[in-house]
Amino acid sequence: MALVNPLLVSGAEVLPLIEGGKGIGVSNGKSSGAWAAAGGVGTFSAVNADSYDKDGKHIPQVYHSRTRKDRHEELIRYAIEGGVTQAKIAHELAIGQGRLHMNVLWEMGGAERVLHGILERTRGLVHGVTCGAGMPYKLAEIASQYNIHYYPIVSSGRAFNALWRRAYHRMSEWLGGVVYEDPWRAGGHNGLSNSEDPEKPEDPYPRVVELRRLMNQYGLNNVPIIMAGGVWCIDDWSSWLEDPDIGPIAFQFGTRPLVTTESPIPESWKRRLMSLKEGDIKLNKFSPTGFYSSAVKNLFIQELEEREYRQVAFTSEPIGDHKVECNYGMRGRTYYLTRGDKSRVEEWVLNGFDTALKTPDNTIIFVTKEKAKDIRIDQANCMGCLSQCRFSNWSTSNPKNITGKKADPRSYCIQKTLQDIIHGEDGETQLMFSGHGAYRFAQDPFYANGFVPTVKQLIERLLSGK
Repeated sequence: MALVNPLLVSGAEVLPLIEGGKGIGVSNGKSSGAWAAAGGVGTFSAVNADSYDKDGKHIPQVYHSRTRKDRHEELIRYAIEGGVTQAKIAHELAIGQGRLHMNVLWEMGGAERVLHGILERTRGLVHGVTCGAGMPYKLAEIASQYNIHYYPIVSSGRAFNALWRRAYHRMSEWLGGVVYEDPWRAGGHNGLSNSEDPEKPEDPYPRVVELRRLMNQYGLNNVPIIMAGGVWCIDDWSSWLEDPDIGPIAFQFGTRPLVTTESPIPESWKRRLMSLKEGDIKLNKFSPTGFYSSAVKNLFIQELEEREYRQVAFTSEPIGDHKVECNYGMRGRTYYLTRGDKSRVEEWVLNGFDTALKTPDNTIIFVTKEKAKDIRIDQANCMGCLSQCRFSNWSTSNPKNITGKKADPRSYCIQKTLQDIIHGEDGETQLMFSGHGAYRFAQDPFYANGFVPTVKQLIERLLSGK
């Protein structure tokens, strides 16, 4: 007997089991269509989704323009075409069952234009849009223009309160649900505030109760909360199902759908997820978005940690203890270090990390000449995939398309690494996003002997509570 009952989501009664949207091709039309066909809510990502040629072959997102602004226009065209493509695939595979949602990041470059571009061409195919990574005030206005429901992703009642008071109260009839995404347990980018300690996870229950209290205060008693982040199975949350302080509840699964036959991620990525141990997924703040994010601790993350470690403060002229010359910059400029830091730098240089790169914080990091060249090339090739990027100093809000700060070599090109990993590059040397519960693949008997279920089999398993 199933533990959960159907719930009204985006205008239809469906299983309260929602596929979490994951960008750059990870949640696509194939995975979301299968999820909807099994009676749940499938979610394809519209964050630079894949397109295909007439033979069904993936079209690489190659940028030909010479300027960042022109490459940004290419990116938006790719994003719209990819989103429309995945919506059509999902619609066909869903065979009229379940619901289909589209996921976007509010902080992605051209988010509003991409939303309009996709929704205009997919009327009747998409039933809802989820959106997080920022404060999507205009989400309600955009969704209501296309008569579809919207689902903001928040990590606190305070965040929802700000969205409601500023914008959502005017279009409450299209608010399909509120996604509470646990900022300590979710995969990808996380909504930790400056007042929250990334090392001290909080119990989600009182935070969700507070969110429900606020929603009820605004007359949203029947609008479901969608619990996301750290959700592995219904048994873990059974006490929430009939809790009046929680109200109608659905559950979003981001990590488990990665290991299904319909999941488009490479087999090497699936095998890596199935071999993780508790603690192998870490919060870090290397993302060019400036948000914390959760990823598998692999060689990619290790290299970023080492860049951070090989870092010293400098001055441009002798000041106080900073009076020892250093000439390891790419352009031969002289920096002044303390005597102790100069000793550390000399050791790094002997080990091959002989090139200094300036950060926006009056520090320099030391990398190999090859890595310095790669960083500079990636920064120069920026296509504006974020509304603002600390790695390349791109910004969509400034007329000159710059943040006003120096580009930060301690970060990375997120578009490049996510495109590489989904399309077959070695996962150890690329960013591998994952929720913190991924270590449970190795412990769950459902996945014994490397078993990879279909989406239908996974949903049947979830309905049993396991």
